[in-house]
This record gives sequence, structure tokens and C-alpha cells, in this order.
Amino acid sequence: MFQKLESVAARCMQLDELLSDAKIINDQKMFQHYAKERSDLAELLDQYKRYQKVCSELEESEELALSSDDELRKLARTEVQQLKEAKTGLEEQLKRLLLPKDPRDEKNILLEIRAGTGGEEAAIFAADLFRMYCKYAEKEKWRVEIMSQHVTGRGGFKEIIAQFEGRQVYSHLKYESGVHRVQRVPDTESQGRIHTSAVTVAVLPEADEIELNLNTGDLKIDVFRSSGPGGQHVNKTDSAVRITHLPTGLVVSCQDEKSQFKNKAKALKILRARLLDRAISEQQSAISQDRKGQVGSGDRSERIRTYNFPQGRVTDHRIGLTLHNLENVLEGDLDEIINQLSTHHHTASLKDTTLLPQ
Repeated sequence: MFQKLESVAARCMQLDELLSDAKIINDQKMFQHYAKERSDLAELLDQYKRYQKVCSELEESEELALSSDDELRKLARTEVQQLKEAKTGLEEQLKRLLLPKDPRDEKNILLEIRAGTGGEEAAIFAADLFRMYCKYAEKEKWRVEIMSQHVTGRGGFKEIIAQFEGRQVYSHLKYESGVHRVQRVPDTESQGRIHTSAVTVAVLPEADEIELNLNTGDLKIDVFRSSGPGGQHVNKTDSAVRITHLPTGLVVSCQDEKSQFKNKAKALKILRARLLDRAISEQQSAISQDRKGQVGSGDRSERIRTYNFPQGRVTDHRIGLTLHNLENVLEGDLDEIINQLSTHHHTASLKDTTLLPQ
């Protein structure tokens, strides 16, 4: 570990020199590249400097603990204990910071929410979940754009797909994929019985065109008239677009925009994200042993969370977390859940590392 940390310190010195070079400063693309790399290493370097300082202070205190002066020796021994605890804590932080980062963490996402079992009540809860994520996005200052939606008669969503853009969107929401279960008395229930419904959530990192280049020969593109409320809103042109990826059979439709061009662009974005997700899932299946102990596979069939309205609680089944603040959670207060899921993932990953000598 210490060899890695020394190499990081050396690289930071090198980057500082590069960022002060006039040639680099005049090349904005190169300057931004080096500036980002330096920024990414900043926290690790700061923690390493703190660790070195604590180690130096610990060495001095251990020497003072051998003093012939009783009072000085007593104070030094207390300080030694505190510094040893600080050193251990910093070692754990350094191990965490040295873990390989998910290259997708900085990506924007496509969030897909679909009503599952439960009929209209599931569709209404799908709308509740979408609102919850939008509230969280608003707090994080992210931008949300609906790509495709299928609204039900009571204002729910049979399906909704939206793009979330901002800083580290995937990093925050990547553990949300799975089955979200709700237990409550639906508005449609006349006898006051509690129903259980389910909604599936999929978090797909956005695929860049360079990252996933589609072969036009693999695409079947159909256009048709968008369905709508009728009257003056009836679409009299073939603006809706359906794209079929022939090698995989994946089908994406988009009709929210009046422009065929915009619908096609949105459909291609959704298709790229799904194909990237499919490729990643296949890769993860091949190395499933490496996923042991992690928060969850992101499998859409995996029940991850229950929202119990009668008891006002939310339970995340993967980490055994129960919170009695359902109302706040549905208003977008997801920080505690997201932070605990992230901590659990890092802790599980650290168990597989042997960075420090025992």
C-alpha cells in the first residue's frame, strides 16, 4: 500500500508542475485532463499527509512515554493511545480510497421505473417513486428530462424513463436497481385492506456514442403516429419512433416529442444505455464470484426495499436497514439510505483486500 501511496504523491508533484507549464495552460483540453486527474488524487494525498503526520507524532510520543518524568510519561501514554486509534482510522480510509473506482460513477443515468404486480396501485406507486427521485435530484441540483412515459388513467405510470444529468449521478443511485415493494391501503380499496404491490427500478449508466457504436445495419426503425388525448392534440404526422436492435431483439419506442428527429435521438439514447447495461450484466455474470458480499447485483428481480405506510417505515433488505421516516424518504430524503449502502459496499470490498500488513 505504501508503495502505491508514494507513487500517488510523486504523481501529484508531477501534475503540479504540468499544470504550471505555459504550454499545458494554453492547451485547454490537456489542462482540463491533468486538472481532473489532480483533483481525483487530492483526497488520497491529503489523507496520506495526515497519516504521515500522525505516524511522526506517534513516534515522538512513544519516545516521551519512556521518560523518567512520571507526569510527562503519563501524558505521553495517553497521547500514544489516541494517536494509535487515529492511525488505525486513517489506514482504513486510505485502504478505501485505494480501492479501484467504478469508472461509471461520474456518468449520467437513464432511470427506468415500471409498475409490476398490483395493477393501478403499482402504477400510482411508480409515480410516487419517480417523484421521490426527482425531489432527490432537485436537492442535488441535477437536471431531469423525461424520455418516455406511459401514463395510466389515475395519473400513475405503467412505465417511465427519464434521464438524470449532473455530478456523480450513477455513483449516488447505482444501488437503486431492483424491486421496490409498497404496503398500504390503496385509494381504490373500499374496505380498508392493506395491499402489497411492486415496482421495478433500473438504473442504467448513459452510454457514449464512442463507448457503444451502433451499427445502422443492426437497427430496424419504424415510424408511426403518436397516441394522445385526441382533439386538437392528435398527431397527424408519423413522429413516433420504434427502434429494434436485430441482434438482441431489444425494442425501444419513443413518442413524447412532436419531432420525429427528437424521438429518434431519445430512442437511440435509451437503446445504447440498455445495450451497455446488457453487456455489463453478461460480464458480471461471468465473474459472479467477484460480486460476493456486495450490496446487490442490481438484478431487476431482486427485492431490495419495502415501503410500509401503516407503520411509516422503510426497510432495505440487503443491509437490514429500517428507518421510521417514510414521509421524509418519499420527499427525496435518501441520504442515509444511500450513504449506508455505499458504506456497506466499501466494507465488503475491503474484506477482499490485503493492502496492509497484519
